[in-house]
Amino acid sequence: MINLTIVIPAFNENARLEAGYQRLAPTLEVIGPSSVEVIVVDDGSSDDTLKRAREVYGHLEHALFLQQPSNMGKGAALRLGMGLARGTNVITADADMAIDPGQFPLFTTSLRDTDFVPGTRAVAGRIAYGSPLRTVGGSLLHRFAHHYTHTGQRDTQCGCKGFQLGAARLLASFAMVDRFAFDVELFYLADQLGLSVKPLLVTWKDVPGSSVRPMRDAWTVLRDIRGIRTTRYENIVIELAPDVRVEDVASAAREARLQGLALARGEENALLVVGRNGGPGGLGVASVLKGQMRTTTLGELRGRPYEAI
Repeated sequence: MINLTIVIPAFNENARLEAGYQRLAPTLEVIGPSSVEVIVVDDGSSDDTLKRAREVYGHLEHALFLQQPSNMGKGAALRLGMGLARGTNVITADADMAIDPGQFPLFTTSLRDTDFVPGTRAVAGRIAYGSPLRTVGGSLLHRFAHHYTHTGQRDTQCGCKGFQLGAARLLASFAMVDRFAFDVELFYLADQLGLSVKPLLVTWKDVPGSSVRPMRDAWTVLRDIRGIRTTRYENIVIELAPDVRVEDVASAAREARLQGLALARGEENALLVVGRNGGPGGLGVASVLKGQMRTTTLGELRGRPYEAI
């Protein structure tokens, strides 16, 4: 049984993967390597990141290596990894493991009763980055994100976040931002869906060599954040009977070769969220389970319990 999936987005991280693994290795031993899945998503790197990732993580029992056809962005990479995760819980982590992986068990403990556990580096409302420019920039980003999305989370950009599997799949299905504003979008979607959120204070080390370039990426991040509240978030679902059996849904999904599904139950129906690309397979599932395929909005799903299929 896979208890934890660690999703690592990687863009030109050839030089930092080994050191990141060395920080993670002791925690894998504590948790139990056979119960951990590691998914590395190479976001169209121009170096040999994918090859290096296989060398570093390929010995693990549960390891998956994916490669985007081009540099599509951190958000796109995380959506892909989160959608394919199989662990009961999911943690996203940067390739350098700058957030102390020794705290991962604290995330899984918090996830027992919380849908979304984001790591936070904020102490007394402030994050002290390695440079004055980054510290000021982070503060301005927080104000901008709060203004446009009303999120009260101080550290939206911490690369380490924990999710229950059902919540991870749901967020991956609805999220649309490809690049660094994806983190802000997660908090907005979690709020709109009524997910429980409980930040966890983390310790971290600023590791040189990040692919984030504040001045280069600033305009894209601000533009994407401004567009979040005006985005019409819709997704394909299959409407099923409220008492549909998970075993029947899972069997139909396997037959249709659909992955990354989440079932949201309500009093009048159960909605199987199949993702934007799940249309063809979804038709088969709807036929087998005598359901109806249609689109849904965040509001219809708000407050429902979510099960990963």
